[in-house]
Amino acid sequence: MEKKLSPKALAIVKKMQQNELTESVIYEEISKFAKGDENKVTLLRLSMEERAHYEIWKTYTGIEMKPQMSKVMKYKLIARIFGFTFAVKLMEKGEECAQDEYKLLAEEVEESVEIRRQEEEHEKALLDMMDEERLHYVGSMVLGLNDALVELTGSLAGFTFAMQNTRLIALSGLIIGISATFSMASSEFLAARSEGRSDAFKSCTYTGIAYLITVVLLIAPYLLLSNSQYMLALCLMLAIVVLIIAVFTYYTSVAQDEPFKSRFTEMAVISISVAVISFFVGIAAKHFLGVDL
Repeated sequence: MEKKLSPKALAIVKKMQQNELTESVIYEEISKFAKGDENKVTLLRLSMEERAHYEIWKTYTGIEMKPQMSKVMKYKLIARIFGFTFAVKLMEKGEECAQDEYKLLAEEVEESVEIRRQEEEHEKALLDMMDEERLHYVGSMVLGLNDALVELTGSLAGFTFAMQNTRLIALSGLIIGISATFSMASSEFLAARSEGRSDAFKSCTYTGIAYLITVVLLIAPYLLLSNSQYMLALCLMLAIVVLIIAVFTYYTSVAQDEPFKSRFTEMAVISISVAVISFFVGIAAKHFLGVDL
């Protein structure tokens, strides 16, 4: 039976009803390809809770709604690419913005207090139960990413002024990058084996992949621009460094509930500082060694 609400409260309830239904479908769809039986069960429980909330809101609006399929497809794609943990937590972060709306509803809708409690407590507990393999190796990816950013950013910046030729810089960076990729991956493998871990190969694989992807992205501007555009390539490389740091830091901040701003600032300052120092080292080396390429 439809319950009477003020126009403002009714508009908020309609919005929430739509969101609950859509998110219920998203959880259900993601559960179909999420790995691990416990993860599937958790996602289906979340789907059922969202559906129950939808039914509560429907008693106030009297409207039968359909899920927003564009939003469903968006989060399915994110889950496929970045993992279901990231997709689900990203979606739940959007619900934090609805807390002020819950306060407005409290006087007119008694159930809103209980729904808010579930959103804050129960769903968080269920989300914490999810266990995705790739998140176990975030530390390995951070190791590979950080090392590649610092080492290669410094090397490319130093080569830029010393060589002043994008092809030579790219060639030098590629040789260093590939060698360092194998070195870093093998070091991670040996470290994991010395700790008696059975996942040494997976750990070194994640480290190596993160390192290699970083190498390719940082060298790309030097491969794509003409020989004389080495300064533009340097600027683009530094922009890519900041972008990589921002994307990866955002990913870990969402997936692992860690602060974004402090980690991003720390990584960006270190990488850019190394690049600036190495650039001047390249100038000094070229001057004192009298090398003219």
